[in-house]
Amino acid sequence: MNTSNIVNNASNCDSTPKTDKINDKNHWETVYSKYDHTELGWFEENPKPSLNLIELCELNSDAVLLNVGAGATTLVDKLIDLKYTNIIATDISEKALRVLTDRISSNKNVKTISDDLTNPTVLKKMEAVDLWHDRAVLHFFIEEKDQDTYFELLKSKVKLNGYAILAMFNFEGATKCSGLPIKQYDAKLLAEKLGVDFELQNTFNHTYIMPSGDARAYVYTLFKKVS
Repeated sequence: MNTSNIVNNASNCDSTPKTDKINDKNHWETVYSKYDHTELGWFEENPKPSLNLIELCELNSDAVLLNVGAGATTLVDKLIDLKYTNIIATDISEKALRVLTDRISSNKNVKTISDDLTNPTVLKKMEAVDLWHDRAVLHFFIEEKDQDTYFELLKSKVKLNGYAILAMFNFEGATKCSGLPIKQYDAKLLAEKLGVDFELQNTFNHTYIMPSGDARAYVYTLFKKVS
């Protein structure tokens, strides 16, 4: 039985925990316990679109880079390879973060935080960051109050002249992921959510091929905090 198809295809997610809430911690702990992270629908062997946008930011090696909804992402490995020394990975799933830290052997340049972006506690006390990176987390927040909490945190934590990279399912993308409904975005909608303090620097659509072979349509955006 191909477990990657179960996780990757919205129509075949019956074996994942049933919930309609992105912030149901049990849902994500079960996903990362039950399946190998390389089989999950959002797994990237090479996160090239994100890396291309990070390169445009021209950040110093000691810049504070925050990856929200990090899971067990390989982006952290790539940032280590690029000699960044202040990397923070956060996720609601402690299991996902353990998979990540086991793989990178608890690299001293990486800090992990388990927290809920729709009800943040630790993240509220966190230092300001030079880069906020989110691939495929925000689009799970379908309730406006959760979106507001997310953007309030982002706006308060990104430094002046810092950056935000947001990559979500676009209007041609899927309407569900991991059995959960999602909200689709484009660059204009993300700009409206961020407000006048953030200026769009770059955007493009990207077709991601999941481990199952299925395609998912994303929009990638890079914003700079200008005021």
